[in-house]
Amino acid sequence: MLITFKSKAAAEVTMYKEHAKRLLDVLNKDVERGVIMPNETAHAIAVLEAAVAESRAHPISEEVMRDIDAHHNDQGDDNEHEHPEPVKFSARAYPLLEMLHAAHKMQREVMWGV
Repeated sequence: MLITFKSKAAAEVTMYKEHAKRLLDVLNKDVERGVIMPNETAHAIAVLEAAVAESRAHPISEEVMRDIDAHHNDQGDDNEHEHPEPVKFSARAYPLLEMLHAAHKMQREVMWGV
């Protein structure tokens, strides 16, 4: 399922619902439908930027590394999978952050699920 963020200040941003949920959980917003009003954009930017900084401060957990090693070990037994290229939280947050910055500058809302 896809979620599309819309604002009159920027181009639409579309992402998978599971990735949007993580971003919206940080903002205490519902993933199904919602709006970030112009007076909320500065706070939303600050909260997301803090979450991005926090995610950069922590290395990949050992659980994830064990899972990667199970599928992509030194013996070359990759079970016919491509090597994973994990997408960091900061990369997933970037398009929404850019939209929020534009919306804040132009005093527009950001909506999804409408």
